[in-house]
Amino acid sequence: MVSCLHRVTFIDLSRIESVSDLVDAFSKVGVLGAGRLGRTASIVRRMFNDKDCFTYLSLSGPMVPGGLRNIISYLIQEKKVDTIVSSGANIVHDLVEAYGGSHYRVPIGKSDDDLRQSGMGRIADIFVNESDFESFEKEVYLIFDQLTEKQQETIAPSEFLSYIGTTLDDDRSIVRQAALNEVPIFAPGLMDSMLGFHLYTYSTMKNIQLDFIKDLRILGELVQSVRKTGAIMLGGGLTKHFTMGSTILRGGLDYAVQVTLDRPEGGSLGGAPLQEGVSWQKVQTEANFETVIGDATIIFPILILSALHSNSAK
Repeated sequence: MVSCLHRVTFIDLSRIESVSDLVDAFSKVGVLGAGRLGRTASIVRRMFNDKDCFTYLSLSGPMVPGGLRNIISYLIQEKKVDTIVSSGANIVHDLVEAYGGSHYRVPIGKSDDDLRQSGMGRIADIFVNESDFESFEKEVYLIFDQLTEKQQETIAPSEFLSYIGTTLDDDRSIVRQAALNEVPIFAPGLMDSMLGFHLYTYSTMKNIQLDFIKDLRILGELVQSVRKTGAIMLGGGLTKHFTMGSTILRGGLDYAVQVTLDRPEGGSLGGAPLQEGVSWQKVQTEANFETVIGDATIIFPILILSALHSNSAK
């Protein structure tokens, strides 16, 4: 007989009055997706409560247009995360909203041909108006002009995004809140976005350059100055790799959770188990880590509500 067995505790709806209660029930179930979500929530709580932990939030996929924008900016305001590692696209979609644009649900029955003829672009079942991207282009060109007038033609991407944040007046903007709260945003794939494309087109007329090496120096100094690091990683790919890779400087992450729909069979980093990071010194050998397989636009709000509720109750 195996010692130290723990029975699966079945969910009792009569005892659940909140999201936090539900996640606690998942922890007591302890197996399959429920158990993984429960363990992940526990790690997120520990990250938020550990004053020595420098916490990353990495964003891949359509997290902003998928409904998470306000949650992310709130976490920055509440000083629950210390840095953001984002795809260029999520930054662009945050700025589109900050400049007065919107994201919409795709109308039923509309084909992609219909959307194209109407001046709309589609992301899964989300669409944006071409006119909102035109407004975005005009606004960022004004910022480029300001930087060149200040003779700041070469700037680190994190400094560039911080400067943009100071020019915004939308308090729900991730970029604005990051600037106000001195939370650096690192975007290693910034050039692979509409913001990067406009940087390119502007550079054909005036000199403006982003120094990505300087960004690594900035992040490297931050990582080496802290006692612990933790990461909440939504999606995989470049933002996950950049987040984990930057912690090699101190032997890897102490806390790590990922929410992903990627599978491990293809060998991609997005689907790789966090355990794999131990061999690369991206995750500490004694780290607390867990993966939830699922849609981050569903899972992330549940994790955060559970963590914040538990914090407020203590």
